[in-house]
Amino acid sequence: MNKPRISLDEFSKIDVSVGTVRSAERVPDTDKLLRLLVDFGEEAGPRQIISGIAAYVPEPETLVGRQLAFVTNLEPRAIRGLESNGMLFAVGSGEAFAFLSPDRAVPPGTAAH
Repeated sequence: MNKPRISLDEFSKIDVSVGTVRSAERVPDTDKLLRLLVDFGEEAGPRQIISGIAAYVPEPETLVGRQLAFVTNLEPRAIRGLESNGMLFAVGSGEAFAFLSPDRAVPPGTAAH
């Protein structure tokens, strides 16, 4: 997959932080979407993030308590009438699908460097 190269300056604009999933559920009437509430240690409380990963997570509740990587500075986006305030980082598809997560527990909101 050849994508255009971006500069280091462009890349540095992306905020990647670890969040702790507090709840996870299927979005009704969809096959692909999960609604996650994710704790980034923010005063406003957990963020709602809508992600198209339902095919890879047959039991959404298994995500609760997991720490995963998210892009946290995207503009909010409405997906099926629900506002999404971030994007989950994951890699692959099918049998190669995997989440990006820290190798040990870190405080919610810990930023990538």
